[in-house]
Amino acid sequence: MNSIVNFFSDAFKIIRSMGFSDVLDVLIVAVVIYALIGFIRRTNANKVANGLLLLALAMWIASSMNLMVTTFLLRQVFSIGILAVIILFQPEIRRALEKVGSSQLFSLLGKEWGGQAIDHVIMQTVYACEDMARARTGALIVFERDNRLNEPLASGTPVDAYVSTELLKNIFYDKSPLHDGAVIIKEGRLAAAGCMLPLSTNASLSRDLGMRHRAGIGMSEQSDAVVIIVSEETGGISVAVDGLLKRHLSPDTFEALLRRELLPLEEPAEGGWFTRMKRRRGNKNAEEIRDNQE
Repeated sequence: MNSIVNFFSDAFKIIRSMGFSDVLDVLIVAVVIYALIGFIRRTNANKVANGLLLLALAMWIASSMNLMVTTFLLRQVFSIGILAVIILFQPEIRRALEKVGSSQLFSLLGKEWGGQAIDHVIMQTVYACEDMARARTGALIVFERDNRLNEPLASGTPVDAYVSTELLKNIFYDKSPLHDGAVIIKEGRLAAAGCMLPLSTNASLSRDLGMRHRAGIGMSEQSDAVVIIVSEETGGISVAVDGLLKRHLSPDTFEALLRRELLPLEEPAEGGWFTRMKRRRGNKNAEEIRDNQE
């Protein structure tokens, strides 16, 4: 009983003695550990991580039992194992660093095109995908979010046009020279077409997925983009987000998913001056887009 009381007493003393720098230090370590766990879950590193944990446990047991030679050998194997993990997962580590480098970590005003009629763009895309699905027309549409897609944009043909159902259907028409590539929608506008996307390196993907689906998944693995795939063989509509593919979506589910991923969080009815101006700007831009479409 006394040991438990002493434990809590020492814990409270440590908490009282903690300053701002100590709390910040703990938060940074927690974020790093959380990111590391997420990285392991998103990649094929689960078995490797379990092996390293077992190796570390064996090393601790050997050290506690004073097995000097065994401990020395396990330490060498463990250090080589860490180096081997870095080499084996170099592509995944590189992609993670690219995400960090391209993200707008310090954006305080939200999405740049949050007020530029996102609802209009979503509905035009949904209508186009429904028509292309019925006609068995393959399509690959990428919505850029925080991560900048400079390389895929540079590989395509600049368009810079308002998003419309007819424009998307014309681009992916099988006689169009741009139908094999991807369309990238940036800040509410159709930025480029015929873009080349990186293929997924995930070995556990289903064998029935074609190049279009693998390219969509690969793009979502390397960025936070929302990627829409319309299958030419089945006419099914799929969406890839964060390396996960949601297939055979119904029109209602497809629209709801796009709204959840692309629309900003609902703003309170009673907001300040900035909130009211942002909402007014979005309504004005929506009206302008409709007028131009007509």
